Amino acid sequence: MRVTPSDLFLGICLGALAGYVDTAGFVALYGLFTAHVTGNFVLIGATLTHPSHTTLLLKCLAFPAFGAGVVATRLLGNACERKGTVPIRPMLSMQLVLLAAFMATALLAAPIDSPDAPLVLVTGMLGAAAMGVHNAAGKLQFSRIAPTTVMTGNVTELLIDMTDLATGHATPAAREKFIRFVWPVLAFAVGCILGGAGYVHFGFWCLLAPIAAIALLMTFRWPVPNPAHA
Repeated sequence: MRVTPSDLFLGICLGALAGYVDTAGFVALYGLFTAHVTGNFVLIGATLTHPSHTTLLLKCLAFPAFGAGVVATRLLGNACERKGTVPIRPMLSMQLVLLAAFMATALLAAPIDSPDAPLVLVTGMLGAAAMGVHNAAGKLQFSRIAPTTVMTGNVTELLIDMTDLATGHATPAAREKFIRFVWPVLAFAVGCILGGAGYVHFGFWCLLAPIAAIALLMTFRWPVPNPAHA
Protein backbone atom coordinates (compact mmCIF):
# COMPACT_ATOMS: atom_id res chain seq x y z
CA MET A 1 0.00 0.00 0.00
CA ARG A 2 1.28 3.46 -0.83
CA VAL A 3 2.21 5.66 2.09
CA THR A 4 1.62 9.34 2.76
CA PRO A 5 4.82 11.42 2.85
CA SER A 6 5.64 13.14 6.10
CA ASP A 7 5.74 16.93 6.31
CA LEU A 8 9.47 16.71 7.02
CA PHE A 9 10.06 14.72 3.84
CA LEU A 10 7.92 17.12 1.82
CA GLY A 11 9.73 20.18 3.14
CA ILE A 12 13.13 18.70 2.36
CA CYS A 13 12.17 17.34 -1.06
CA LEU A 14 10.34 20.44 -2.30
CA GLY A 15 12.89 22.83 -0.81
CA ALA A 16 15.82 21.03 -2.42
CA LEU A 17 13.96 20.83 -5.73
CA ALA A 18 13.27 24.57 -5.77
CA GLY A 19 16.86 25.49 -4.96
CA TYR A 20 18.16 23.05 -7.55
CA VAL A 21 15.99 24.27 -10.44
CA ASP A 22 16.42 27.94 -9.55
CA THR A 23 20.21 27.71 -9.47
CA ALA A 24 20.51 25.56 -12.59
CA GLY A 25 18.34 28.05 -14.46
CA PHE A 26 20.28 31.01 -13.09
CA VAL A 27 23.63 29.55 -14.15
CA ALA A 28 22.43 28.40 -17.56
CA LEU A 29 20.06 31.20 -18.59
CA TYR A 30 21.95 34.43 -18.05
CA GLY A 31 20.92 34.96 -14.45
CA LEU A 32 17.24 34.10 -14.82
CA PHE A 33 15.42 33.18 -11.62
CA THR A 34 12.78 30.58 -12.47
CA ALA A 35 11.32 30.37 -8.95
CA HIS A 36 11.70 33.92 -7.61
CA VAL A 37 9.70 36.68 -9.24
CA THR A 38 11.19 39.32 -6.96
CA GLY A 39 14.71 38.33 -7.94
CA ASN A 40 13.89 39.01 -11.58
CA PHE A 41 12.52 42.45 -10.64
CA VAL A 42 15.95 43.29 -9.22
CA LEU A 43 17.77 41.87 -12.23
CA ILE A 44 15.59 43.81 -14.66
CA GLY A 45 16.34 47.01 -12.76
CA ALA A 46 20.05 46.21 -12.82
CA THR A 47 19.95 45.34 -16.52
CA LEU A 48 18.38 48.69 -17.38
CA THR A 49 21.38 50.49 -15.87
CA HIS A 50 23.70 49.04 -18.52
CA PRO A 51 23.90 50.02 -22.20
CA SER A 52 23.29 46.43 -23.32
CA HIS A 53 19.84 45.04 -22.55
CA THR A 54 20.40 41.63 -24.16
CA THR A 55 18.87 39.67 -21.30
CA LEU A 56 15.93 41.99 -20.67
CA LEU A 57 13.40 40.14 -22.85
CA LEU A 58 14.26 36.78 -21.29
CA LYS A 59 13.68 38.11 -17.78
CA CYS A 60 10.52 40.02 -18.70
CA LEU A 61 8.92 36.97 -20.32
CA ALA A 62 9.45 35.02 -17.11
CA PHE A 63 6.70 37.05 -15.41
CA PRO A 64 3.75 36.07 -17.61
CA ALA A 65 5.05 32.49 -17.77
CA PHE A 66 5.29 32.27 -13.99
CA GLY A 67 1.86 33.85 -13.66
CA ALA A 68 0.39 31.40 -16.17
CA GLY A 69 1.74 28.52 -14.06
CA VAL A 70 0.13 29.96 -10.93
CA VAL A 71 -3.23 30.61 -12.60
CA ALA A 72 -3.29 27.19 -14.27
CA THR A 73 -2.58 25.52 -10.94
CA ARG A 74 -5.39 27.43 -9.25
CA LEU A 75 -7.86 26.55 -12.01
CA LEU A 76 -6.78 22.91 -11.93
CA GLY A 77 -7.26 22.82 -8.17
CA ASN A 78 -10.72 24.35 -8.46
CA ALA A 79 -11.70 21.82 -11.12
CA CYS A 80 -10.49 18.93 -8.96
CA GLU A 81 -12.40 20.22 -5.95
CA ARG A 82 -15.61 20.43 -7.99
CA LYS A 83 -15.11 16.80 -8.98
CA GLY A 84 -14.27 15.78 -5.41
CA THR A 85 -10.79 14.57 -6.33
CA VAL A 86 -7.47 15.29 -4.63
CA PRO A 87 -5.67 17.97 -6.66
CA ILE A 88 -2.11 17.22 -5.54
CA ARG A 89 -1.24 14.53 -8.07
CA PRO A 90 -2.66 16.50 -11.05
CA MET A 91 -0.67 19.53 -9.92
CA LEU A 92 2.49 17.45 -9.64
CA SER A 93 1.78 15.99 -13.07
CA MET A 94 1.56 19.48 -14.55
CA GLN A 95 4.83 20.48 -12.96
CA LEU A 96 6.49 17.29 -14.19
CA VAL A 97 5.34 17.94 -17.77
CA LEU A 98 6.58 21.52 -17.64
CA LEU A 99 9.95 20.50 -16.18
CA ALA A 100 10.34 17.83 -18.86
CA ALA A 101 9.50 20.41 -21.54
CA PHE A 102 11.94 22.83 -19.89
CA MET A 103 14.73 20.24 -20.19
CA ALA A 104 13.77 19.22 -23.73
CA THR A 105 13.75 22.76 -25.13
CA ALA A 106 16.97 23.56 -23.26
CA LEU A 107 18.69 20.58 -24.86
CA LEU A 108 17.42 21.66 -28.28
CA ALA A 109 18.61 25.23 -27.66
CA ALA A 110 22.10 24.17 -26.53
CA PRO A 111 24.68 25.53 -26.79
CA ILE A 112 23.04 28.64 -25.39
CA ASP A 113 24.99 31.59 -26.71
CA SER A 114 22.25 34.22 -27.08
CA PRO A 115 19.57 35.12 -24.52
CA ASP A 116 17.31 36.39 -27.30
CA ALA A 117 17.25 33.17 -29.34
CA PRO A 118 13.64 31.94 -29.67
CA LEU A 119 14.30 28.52 -28.12
CA VAL A 120 16.16 30.12 -25.24
CA LEU A 121 13.18 32.39 -24.55
CA VAL A 122 10.82 29.40 -24.63
CA THR A 123 13.16 27.49 -22.33
CA GLY A 124 13.13 30.28 -19.77
CA MET A 125 9.36 30.60 -19.94
CA LEU A 126 8.84 26.87 -19.42
CA GLY A 127 11.16 26.86 -16.42
CA ALA A 128 9.34 29.84 -14.90
CA ALA A 129 5.94 28.24 -15.57
CA ALA A 130 7.05 24.99 -13.89
CA MET A 131 8.12 26.88 -10.80
CA GLY A 132 4.93 28.93 -10.88
CA VAL A 133 3.13 25.61 -10.45
CA HIS A 134 5.54 24.74 -7.63
CA ASN A 135 4.84 28.00 -5.81
CA ALA A 136 1.08 27.79 -6.26
CA ALA A 137 0.88 24.16 -5.17
CA GLY A 138 2.90 25.03 -2.09
CA LYS A 139 0.46 27.78 -1.21
CA LEU A 140 -2.71 25.86 -2.03
CA GLN A 141 -1.94 22.27 -1.03
CA PHE A 142 1.21 22.27 1.12
CA SER A 143 0.53 25.30 3.29
CA ARG A 144 1.07 23.26 6.45
CA ILE A 145 4.80 23.08 5.74
CA ALA A 146 7.18 26.02 5.49
CA PRO A 147 7.41 27.77 2.10
CA THR A 148 9.95 26.01 -0.09
CA THR A 149 10.94 28.90 -2.36
CA VAL A 150 10.70 32.18 -0.43
CA MET A 151 13.74 31.70 1.76
CA THR A 152 14.04 35.31 2.95
CA GLY A 153 10.86 34.94 4.99
CA ASN A 154 11.94 31.52 6.24
CA VAL A 155 15.32 32.78 7.40
CA THR A 156 13.63 35.70 9.16
CA GLU A 157 11.33 33.29 10.99
CA LEU A 158 14.28 31.11 11.94
CA LEU A 159 16.28 34.00 13.34
CA ILE A 160 13.32 35.19 15.41
CA ASP A 161 12.78 31.69 16.81
CA MET A 162 16.51 31.20 17.41
CA THR A 163 16.60 34.45 19.39
CA ASP A 164 13.65 33.33 21.49
CA LEU A 165 15.20 29.91 22.06
CA ALA A 166 18.54 31.43 23.07
CA THR A 167 16.94 33.91 25.48
CA GLY A 168 14.52 31.45 27.03
CA HIS A 169 11.42 33.13 25.61
CA ALA A 170 10.48 30.37 23.19
CA THR A 171 7.10 28.70 23.52
CA PRO A 172 6.52 25.05 22.54
CA ALA A 173 4.89 26.36 19.36
CA ALA A 174 8.03 28.36 18.54
CA ARG A 175 10.18 25.26 18.97
CA GLU A 176 7.90 23.31 16.62
CA LYS A 177 7.99 26.12 14.08
CA PHE A 178 11.78 26.24 14.22
CA ILE A 179 11.97 22.57 13.28
CA ARG A 180 9.37 23.07 10.56
CA PHE A 181 11.30 25.94 8.96
CA VAL A 182 14.91 24.89 9.39
CA TRP A 183 14.82 21.80 7.18
CA PRO A 184 13.39 23.43 4.03
CA VAL A 185 15.98 26.23 4.37
CA LEU A 186 18.85 23.75 4.65
CA ALA A 187 17.41 21.63 1.83
CA PHE A 188 17.07 24.69 -0.40
CA ALA A 189 20.71 25.60 0.25
CA VAL A 190 21.88 22.08 -0.57
CA GLY A 191 19.67 22.08 -3.66
CA CYS A 192 21.30 25.31 -4.83
CA ILE A 193 24.77 23.77 -4.54
CA LEU A 194 23.71 20.59 -6.32
CA GLY A 195 21.86 22.50 -9.05
CA GLY A 196 24.88 24.60 -9.89
CA ALA A 197 27.23 21.63 -9.80
CA GLY A 198 24.78 19.51 -11.77
CA TYR A 199 24.59 22.00 -14.61
CA VAL A 200 28.37 22.45 -14.72
CA HIS A 201 28.96 18.70 -14.98
CA PHE A 202 25.93 17.47 -16.92
CA GLY A 203 24.44 20.48 -18.68
CA PHE A 204 20.67 20.48 -18.95
CA TRP A 205 20.56 16.73 -18.37
CA CYS A 206 20.87 17.70 -14.71
CA LEU A 207 17.13 18.51 -14.79
CA LEU A 208 16.47 14.77 -14.73
CA ALA A 209 16.99 14.98 -10.95
CA PRO A 210 14.04 17.32 -10.16
CA ILE A 211 11.91 15.47 -12.72
CA ALA A 212 12.65 12.23 -10.87
CA ALA A 213 11.82 13.92 -7.55
CA ILE A 214 8.39 14.97 -8.82
CA ALA A 215 7.81 11.48 -10.24
CA LEU A 216 8.66 10.04 -6.81
CA LEU A 217 6.18 12.34 -5.07
CA MET A 218 3.48 11.20 -7.47
CA THR A 219 3.85 7.61 -6.23
CA PHE A 220 2.74 8.53 -2.70
CA ARG A 221 -0.78 8.35 -1.35
CA TRP A 222 -2.34 11.78 -0.92
CA PRO A 223 -5.25 12.16 1.50
CA VAL A 224 -7.81 14.88 0.96
CA PRO A 225 -5.99 18.07 2.06
CA ASN A 226 -7.32 21.19 3.69
CA PRO A 227 -6.46 23.72 0.98
CA ALA A 228 -5.67 27.33 1.76
CA HIS A 229 -7.99 29.70 -0.02
CA ALA A 230 -5.81 32.76 0.18
